[in-house]
Amino acid sequence: MRALVAKRVDRGHADVSEIVDLAEAAGHEVVATLTQTREEDAAYHFGEGKADELAALVAEYDVECVIVDNEVGPYQTFNLGRKLPEGVEVVDRFTLILEIFGQRARTRKAQLQVELAELRYELPRAEVKASLAQRDERPGFMGLGEYDESRERDIKSRISRIKSELDDIADKEEERRERRRESGFDLVALAGYTNAGKSTLLRRLAADLDVDENADRHPDLDATAESEDDLFTTLGTTTRRADTGKRDVLLTDTVGFISDLPHWLVESFQSTLESVYYADLVLLVVDASEPIREMREKLVTSHDTLYERNEAPLVTVFNKVDQLDPDELREKREALSALAPNPVTVSGLTGENVDVLRDRIEAELPDWKHERLLLPLSDGTMSLVSWIHDNGHVERERYDEEGETVTLEFEAPLPVVEQVRARAAEIERGIEAGST
Repeated sequence: MRALVAKRVDRGHADVSEIVDLAEAAGHEVVATLTQTREEDAAYHFGEGKADELAALVAEYDVECVIVDNEVGPYQTFNLGRKLPEGVEVVDRFTLILEIFGQRARTRKAQLQVELAELRYELPRAEVKASLAQRDERPGFMGLGEYDESRERDIKSRISRIKSELDDIADKEEERRERRRESGFDLVALAGYTNAGKSTLLRRLAADLDVDENADRHPDLDATAESEDDLFTTLGTTTRRADTGKRDVLLTDTVGFISDLPHWLVESFQSTLESVYYADLVLLVVDASEPIREMREKLVTSHDTLYERNEAPLVTVFNKVDQLDPDELREKREALSALAPNPVTVSGLTGENVDVLRDRIEAELPDWKHERLLLPLSDGTMSLVSWIHDNGHVERERYDEEGETVTLEFEAPLPVVEQVRARAAEIERGIEAGST
């Protein structure tokens, strides 16, 4: 669809680069742009003169869709639409984002989150849209639809049903996370803005073993996160086992952040963000090839989002350093040291410094508990020893000369140590019962 991109700012320069990328990600062909620096006009969002200029560009370039990089109210949408040729749609920033999300939602969870966001966006506009539609002679003008007094009740009912289903999914995912922790896995989440290279980094760190985070994954979806140069390639979560050293790590890639997201949209994707909030460690991936100003803005926004509920350690990863010379990288590290005091600099594309990142992951994860165990030998004991090797790091395994006991010194997460203690107690009780 041929599109015109427009943006208004109160002051300064209106940068349309991100909204153009978003429009193209949605499949639109951007053929013209328009910007304005002035306070918002209550009637047209832009000044009326600029709205007339916009209409002229639409006619000149045979535009089918006008994409406004701002939140445009229903009345403003209605007024802008009346200046445009019939059939030309007006889409604001958040409607466009929802369009992209809808295109990329491949799992049941992602589809529900997109629908929830759409309904939350629609709810306060439903009554206004209906009244506006009655004022215009064209049926369904601007996609407003015909008046339906039950529309608001229907939206609220659907929101309630979706939230209930998402809560059920979240409960199952929490159970899955706990089972993984009990099995000795540390949970590490990749966070950051879209196109920072998170999916490429996931592929670089991933071991051979696939882990199915989404039991309802679409059969056509590759188990490994895609790494195309595109926005929102990863909408749901993709989890892979990562090779970092002695510890078993599950690494989860989530949907990328994007600037200026309203609260209602972030809330709709809360269950996806829980993969970040409940991780043992968060890797905040930043595109180091971007200008310092953009990196700083994204770091600030990411911190605001993550520190709201996240309690895990956070490691900043400056990615795409293959695109920088050493002096540029040094300048960016110094300029951003307050927000990223000790970043890991890597290239997910070339693999540069990925081993350093693996070491940092191991160092930053919560400390394992050291345990020393003395057990009488039995079939149950040898099964437990094998399980400890699989779920912890065995430092010493020593058998007495008579072959009656084994001493094991190992490190493991606390849930694993607690399971070992419980199983060891069962073994000793079983042996005592057999000897009486």
